[in-house]
Amino acid sequence: MKAYRFGRRFSRNIPLARLKKLVQPLTKLPTHFTKPLPMTVIKRLSRQSEKVTSIVERSPYLSRDLSWLAFNERVLDQARDPSRNVFERMKFLAITSSNLDEFFTIRVGSLYNYLDLRKERIDYSGLREGPFRQYLLQEVHRFYEERNAVFEENILPLFPENELLLARWDDLTDPEAENAQRYFEQTLFPLLTPMVYDQTHAFPSLRPRTLTLAVVTRNTDDLNRKDRQERKLSFVQIPQNLPRFYVIERRNEVVFLPIEEIVRHEMQALYRNVEILDINLLRIIRNGDFTLEDIDDVDEDFVDEIRQKVNSRRLGRVVKLVTESSCPQWVMELLLKRFDLSTQNVFFNDRFIDYTGFWQILRHPEFSDEMKLPPSPVLPLHLRPGQMDNIFEAIAEHDIFLHHPYNSFEPVLQLLEQAAEDPGVLSIKLTIYRLAKKSRVTKALLRAAENGKNVAVLFEVKARFDEENNIREAERLQKAGCYVIYGIGKFKTHTKLLLIVRAEATGVRRYAHLSSGNYNEETAKLYTDIGLLTANEAYTHDVSEFFNVITGHSVPSSYQNLITAPRDMRNRLLDLIAHEAENAQLGRPAGICLKINSLEDRTIIDALYAASEAGVPVRLIVRGICCLRPGREGLSDNITVRSLVGDFLEHTRLLYFHNGGEPRVFAGSADIMVRSFDKRIESIFELLDPGVRQQAIQILDYNLRDNATAYELHQDGSFVKVQVPEGQPLFNVHKAFFEVNLENLWESRLF
Repeated sequence: MKAYRFGRRFSRNIPLARLKKLVQPLTKLPTHFTKPLPMTVIKRLSRQSEKVTSIVERSPYLSRDLSWLAFNERVLDQARDPSRNVFERMKFLAITSSNLDEFFTIRVGSLYNYLDLRKERIDYSGLREGPFRQYLLQEVHRFYEERNAVFEENILPLFPENELLLARWDDLTDPEAENAQRYFEQTLFPLLTPMVYDQTHAFPSLRPRTLTLAVVTRNTDDLNRKDRQERKLSFVQIPQNLPRFYVIERRNEVVFLPIEEIVRHEMQALYRNVEILDINLLRIIRNGDFTLEDIDDVDEDFVDEIRQKVNSRRLGRVVKLVTESSCPQWVMELLLKRFDLSTQNVFFNDRFIDYTGFWQILRHPEFSDEMKLPPSPVLPLHLRPGQMDNIFEAIAEHDIFLHHPYNSFEPVLQLLEQAAEDPGVLSIKLTIYRLAKKSRVTKALLRAAENGKNVAVLFEVKARFDEENNIREAERLQKAGCYVIYGIGKFKTHTKLLLIVRAEATGVRRYAHLSSGNYNEETAKLYTDIGLLTANEAYTHDVSEFFNVITGHSVPSSYQNLITAPRDMRNRLLDLIAHEAENAQLGRPAGICLKINSLEDRTIIDALYAASEAGVPVRLIVRGICCLRPGREGLSDNITVRSLVGDFLEHTRLLYFHNGGEPRVFAGSADIMVRSFDKRIESIFELLDPGVRQQAIQILDYNLRDNATAYELHQDGSFVKVQVPEGQPLFNVHKAFFEVNLENLWESRLF
């Protein structure tokens, strides 16, 4: 295997990344994998480097995948932050690792769907699928090296002073080693299965995201033979249903010994009368990106297909291999051949391969106080103490705007739980995308069904990585007598809506909850989201019509306040943007402010570019992916983009249009992405109540004022941390929203 061979063959349209970035992974490879690049290859790479740089810089759009990688770098910044303690920094390091796993599973997996089938794909950067793979993987290598350096240089040195030890076997005392050996014999050994690969044994199907020890052995009767073919390779996978660490409590510290270290030390027990030549740890990520065929009949066949697709993730093509640098060259060559990978897909780590394992340390009782909890949630502005006892009366009195986690998710749970017991409640309808593992929502719905309520639930069983949990919960509800819908064919139902019909003294009344977040009481403590509890017929009529659409065959001519996808959301947003551009051209007040998770739809981006050129100031708050290039002369002079990354995951979606000084503000579940407009059932809704609308404006205002968690996007695609000017106080939105009140609410203005 030649070290400079980056694919199946070396061709002029593949290695187009910048020379320095292209050869960087080779310099990180162990010396026994490297070979000097021929000068002719270096000159060719240099010429092609200039070409790709020109293509990327000319593009009016930023790459979706590279933009996501920049988001993960901002998360990594939190692990660097010296103001955070070691436990918080470990948490953010673990998040970057789980993020990167999902990125390879879905985004890199999707890219390989094109590469393996030789289908054309042109990235927003302007690069074809082959060159873009090269470019992307080089950036991932750079990030990977930075992340490992953060752990080695910024986090690991803090362990001793925090009474922590991330141990190797040699760190154990003799009594501790004896106890670890007993743990191996009693717990680990029965669960381990060596899987040999040779002429009579097929290559095993290694599980993704599972730590695996690659073991090179030789029979003892072959010790005097020089035939290298006598070496055998086998694999031992570490059980995933055991704790990641063997924990030892010392007087002055807590020792965390990775269980793979125990297995490695005791490996001879699995290979009796066999010489172990080499043991190396590895971990693979497989392609988990799948699409479903269009299905009109949503029945058991549909659920079975979902189950089959989920299972296929365990057998998808390998897209990433992580191993130790001591891995023998012949083993590496064999793995690359079996997995059909290039060296670009290989990553090395000798200290700790899987940082997601840190969650066990973070949950250890000894350190629970070190994970700084946020302040207790405050009451929503229009909910008085004591009104939670009868949430229906509170909602009937006034729309209640919820801003999580600053406001508790409890009012939503109380609404469901009181509805389940209230004899006047006739029906409950709900869309579910993700649930907590021990969900009070499910429990309330089961109780409602037991009490004879009509319960209709749309369970989106295509919610990525929650498919199995959603199917399981949906079947529980179905057995209890609920009417359960398993999604709507090819569309993924992402909207978050709840409708309750209640018989009252004055007649039947409807109550609704419209939200940007999931009905998950656990993530509601960690994600910023908004929700609206209302009995206003302008909303409840639309929500009722919406449920008739998804549970039956109703096709309403129009909604009063809901804007839905895939029906008309993109066109309605284009109209709102065009109206601001027209106002600006006529000299009227104009402005657009959008707070979203992702901005990727090219049609909307082009409309924002046009509005900018018409003179509309556009302020974008985008947590993650942003394919719009701000601040480019003649294209986006009037557009700024910022991203907030800190203690909470920003998940709120708010859309503000100045409308000549009479602002229109919308909220909901949709991001500005192709999938949101064309492949999902989504909804956004206009905020009608002046007080509720002002609360949304305050959120946008605070997000634009933040100088503690904010980053600004430059036109070259880089995000730069906002610096606090000398003499200006620090303003952190993740703290400020715990202190809002009616007095400071009306101070916020945009444009």
